[in-house]
Amino acid sequence: MNTAETATHDKMGALRQAIGPTIKGKQETIELAIVALLAEGHLLIEDVPGVGKTTLGHALARSLDCKFHRIQFTSDLLPSDVLGVSVYNPKMNEFEFKHGPIFANIILADEINRTTPKTQSALLEAMNENQVTIENATYSLPRPFMVLATQNPVEHHGTYPLPESQLDRFLMRIEMGYPDAAAEREILKRHTNGNSRLTFEPVLTPAEVVSLQDESRTIHISEEIVDYIIRLVNTTRNHPEIELGISPRGSVALFRATQSYALLKGRGFVIPDDIKLLAQPVFAHRLVLKRTGTRVRTDSRAVLKDILEQVSVPA
Repeated sequence: MNTAETATHDKMGALRQAIGPTIKGKQETIELAIVALLAEGHLLIEDVPGVGKTTLGHALARSLDCKFHRIQFTSDLLPSDVLGVSVYNPKMNEFEFKHGPIFANIILADEINRTTPKTQSALLEAMNENQVTIENATYSLPRPFMVLATQNPVEHHGTYPLPESQLDRFLMRIEMGYPDAAAEREILKRHTNGNSRLTFEPVLTPAEVVSLQDESRTIHISEEIVDYIIRLVNTTRNHPEIELGISPRGSVALFRATQSYALLKGRGFVIPDDIKLLAQPVFAHRLVLKRTGTRVRTDSRAVLKDILEQVSVPA
């Protein structure tokens, strides 16, 4: 391992170690969140209340020496509350643009499905092009830029389901799941001293994050692996149970996610097991099944599992 590889390995280890104490027993979930960051993607964390969705978002953001904003999405939130608004400045005798919370490196969009589609759509340009257009003026967003969104998939009263175009902007959708007994015991012990809040020391600067993102793009993906991705994608488009298959954006998302995962694991190349591991979090929320017309998690996962078993793996 050369000096550059050692430095990258140390940075990855420091980030995992910084986030680890907050989410006990969820190493794979933490790694997927880091993969989304390295792949310059956005992350949707979907699970029941109280399992640590917001905590994971806070931990990732606070572990980076970046500008961080948390937005609590509610039914009365307006696009201007997210993007910003022009305010008249009597001293200058002109309108002055006041930046909204979207102008940060890490955005925690808490309970994103509780706001109206109009406000949800305010995030589309930012998530896809790293910029926002307001009153015919375009403003660039900083690098790195990442949206971490949370939502509760069980309670639907007063919610607005994310449309296909919005879901497709998320690189991955992951779930936290309940902690095991040992992890929950540690969580309870943390509350006995009356100080359940953990403090975070930033371990990476924005420049270091951008450097790692650029480095992830250099990870080698063989032609055989590319053909494997294409076969998987085409199978979803022609599957008898799938109404809406994986778009080109989805195939690019898997391509970038596997590069980032290989970098996280200290490899300079992608292997077929990376594809198998990441296909579910990258693809499942992008599928619409014929028999339900919706993205039911258990159904889409079952179909994806069958596809992964059917499509031949490169030697």
